[in-house]
Amino acid sequence: MRKRIMWATMELDGRPWVLIATELGICRIVMPNETMEGWSSWMTRIAPGVELEENEAALKRTGMMDWLQSYFAGDQIAYTDEIPLDLIGTTFQQQVWRELGRVPYGETRTYGDIATAVGRPSAVRAVGAANGANPIPLLLPCHRIIGANRKLTGFRGGLELKRRLLDIERIEGVTDGGHARFNF
Repeated sequence: MRKRIMWATMELDGRPWVLIATELGICRIVMPNETMEGWSSWMTRIAPGVELEENEAALKRTGMMDWLQSYFAGDQIAYTDEIPLDLIGTTFQQQVWRELGRVPYGETRTYGDIATAVGRPSAVRAVGAANGANPIPLLLPCHRIIGANRKLTGFRGGLELKRRLLDIERIEGVTDGGHARFNF
C-alpha cells in the first residue's frame, strides 16, 4: 500500500504543470488544463487516507523535473528508465504505456502500430483508451500517437498542446483533426 503522495508544481512552456509521486516513483503528470481537484478521487483510490504532501525536493530527486525542462528547451530527449515510475493501471494499460516509451523522439506511431506491438492487433480502440489514460504524458509520449490517416486524434491535454509538443519535436505531416471535445 502506498503511504505517501507528494506533489510539486513547475512552469513549462509558460503553463503550470503538477507532478505527483508516491514513494515508489512518479505516478502522474497533471497537464495545465487539469486540476488537482480533478484527480482527488483517483488519489483516494490509490492511497486511501493519505494526505497530499507538497515536496518539491522529492520530485526533483526523481529526475523528472530536469527531464521535462530539457524537453521543453527542445533537447532531443528520450524515455529513460532512470526516472522511477509507479504506473497505476491495468496490466494491459501498463503494456501500452511501456510501448509508448519505446516510440522515439521525433517519430509517430498509430494506434494500430501500438496494438500490434503489444500483441493485440485488433485492440485498436482499447489502445486508444489506454493511451488516453496515460498518467505520465511526455515521458511516455502519448502525443506521438496519431490516427492511421495521419491526423491528430484525442489528447487529454487538448489538441493545441498536442500540436505544440509535435512542433517541439519537429514532427511534420500530421494534419489537424480529432474530436471536438479535445479542442481547448
